[in-house]
Amino acid sequence: MDVTDAIGTRQKVPFRESGTIRERFAAFLRDPVGVVRTNMEELPFDYPPSVMIAADGALVLVVAGATIQRHAYFPSALPLLGILLLFLSIPLFCVFGVAPSPILVAVSGLAATGLFLVQPVFADFAPFILVVVAGEIGAIVAKRWSGLFALLAIVELAALDAVGNLHWNVDGQRLQGLPMYTVGVALGWLVGVMLQYQRKYLYQERESQAIRAAQAADGERGRIAREVHDVIAHSLSVTLLHLTAARHALQTDRDVDDAVEALVDAERLGRQAMADIRRTIGLLDNGGPAKHAPEPGLGDMDDLVADFVRAGLDVRRAISGDPDAVSAAVGLALYRIGQESLANVVKHAPGATVTVRLTVDSDAARLTVSNTMPHGPARNRGTGMGVSGMRQRAELLGGRLGAGPDDDGWSVRAEFPTSPARAAPACAAGLIQGVSAKLRDGIPGVATTAREGM
Repeated sequence: MDVTDAIGTRQKVPFRESGTIRERFAAFLRDPVGVVRTNMEELPFDYPPSVMIAADGALVLVVAGATIQRHAYFPSALPLLGILLLFLSIPLFCVFGVAPSPILVAVSGLAATGLFLVQPVFADFAPFILVVVAGEIGAIVAKRWSGLFALLAIVELAALDAVGNLHWNVDGQRLQGLPMYTVGVALGWLVGVMLQYQRKYLYQERESQAIRAAQAADGERGRIAREVHDVIAHSLSVTLLHLTAARHALQTDRDVDDAVEALVDAERLGRQAMADIRRTIGLLDNGGPAKHAPEPGLGDMDDLVADFVRAGLDVRRAISGDPDAVSAAVGLALYRIGQESLANVVKHAPGATVTVRLTVDSDAARLTVSNTMPHGPARNRGTGMGVSGMRQRAELLGGRLGAGPDDDGWSVRAEFPTSPARAAPACAAGLIQGVSAKLRDGIPGVATTAREGM
């Protein structure tokens, strides 16, 4: 991409479509400052107003000095004609919003300098007009065209020097001024080109920031999708178990009390699930006030297992160690992995016996959820995101997760390092694996991942 492709991102409203000459002039008389500010915002060059005002201010100073130097030539009108050529575009732009054309700026700069140098003076300021104009042209057009203008400016100065119009008088000595003016034009052109590159890099940085923001948003959507999946899968699985127990109590035992108790537990879990879903989906809302509820952790593991036990699942648990030894993020990950594993047992292995082992020591936190295989044909394992979501949770926090058949059933094994020395390199490797997987497979949106998981 050429450097100038980054310049001119804002398109100016065509002059004929933005009002007649009379309407433009009347608007300027009503609010001159507002009209000039609006016109500057519509400029296609996309430079800060301070930069453009500084360039025009430098040109005014140079022209004023060159005009004062020619006081001996008055009443000659050549300097005034040069001033008119240089600054005619300013009232046209300020009043009528006509953007200065690069060709017009180049031609007026060359012509005005020639008019000034027809009346030569020693230590002349007039050639510095080309220095400023070369910078302006270098900042708004492609390098090949701005370089051509700089070359034409140097050729013009060389031609005028050949006829004796470029000289400096220092201590009575007549010195050649062409080398200094040539270097000045080259430096002015380089300044303009650097400004243009600066704008290009600014646009690239903005684009990079937009990409990073989009990646962060995709990552957050993926995290929220996993949260929604875990909450819904757990809540529906346990609720269905309670409803099944209530139906069985009414149909088989005619035990209304047991049925009511099961329905009360189902209602409680349903309300809890709705609250969790509202809190998770609320993370997507940036407009309203944030309502933060504590995330579950290892301290809630007993309650999680108890919910499944009350729903009729045969769960045996063995929990040892200090839950406070792990971070909140690792505690949440272990809770969600246990929640998803138990929900998968309800979904794919109803009637199985489940063993939950959680051990926290000085080196690692380990969770194992194993279940026996039910009798009869195996249930369809599905194509959801349960195991992949658990594995991604573990890897992003520097842990490991394994899931598969064992001696007499199925087990899910998760391990997270608790010591900093082990967690740092493991976390880095997990992040690299997670990012690589995202770049390879893409990050699904919330609706898509939730639909696939369910």
